[in-house]
Amino acid sequence: MSERPHVICHMVTSIDGRLHPSRFTPPAEGVSAEALSDHYEDVASRFEADGWIVGRKTMTEMAKGSERSIADAPVVPREPHVAERGNRALAIAIDPHGRVHYGKDNIGGDHAVAVLGEQVSDAYLAELREDGVSYLFAGASGDDLACALEQLASLFGAKTLLLEGGGTINGAFFRHRLIDEFSTLIRPAVDGMAGADGIIDYRGEKGERPGAGQALRLTACETLEGGMVWLRHAVEDAPKTNA
Repeated sequence: MSERPHVICHMVTSIDGRLHPSRFTPPAEGVSAEALSDHYEDVASRFEADGWIVGRKTMTEMAKGSERSIADAPVVPREPHVAERGNRALAIAIDPHGRVHYGKDNIGGDHAVAVLGEQVSDAYLAELREDGVSYLFAGASGDDLACALEQLASLFGAKTLLLEGGGTINGAFFRHRLIDEFSTLIRPAVDGMAGADGIIDYRGEKGERPGAGQALRLTACETLEGGMVWLRHAVEDAPKTNA
């Protein structure tokens, strides 16, 4: 297997493992909400990662571009397109069906890279090229995440990437054993609602165990300002047991 980047799933969660801070209980008296929120980017910067990965829904909220009609778009082979990156970090969207519209070549200054399925239209690919967005293909259906990671290493030189997606994308990476480390910021808060999105929400068949064969090892624990706890866990092979 080709080299792939080291993937760190970097997330903020409530103490009940939920995903959306807008639903969390407020900070206690005297605790700064701004300080709690700032920890996420502050900790992320410590990894000096080459970029970050999110899913289609998250990237749509961030990109805010509009679909354009491109007449007579040329038919192009389903091969990677590397646009002008410069020295920028990578803003990577897992978008198999090509639904994110960028309108520019960056997200917050980081170079946009679309991970697509081969069924996307030539018009959509032309739109990405006009916007200066790079793209690559993760197999016919766009769900070969291992292949996508290998291309991110070979085409962009990515060595470390932060996985910052919703629970579905994070769950897919975990199920395919593509997460090497968890960086989890536990906010002193509770969501409390049954069924609310979690930081890992694998959408699989009943009875599946996405974590089968994997184990977590605590490597660091730090208490940050305001009572937020930062945990780091390495993901390793689970020990073999005798049946």
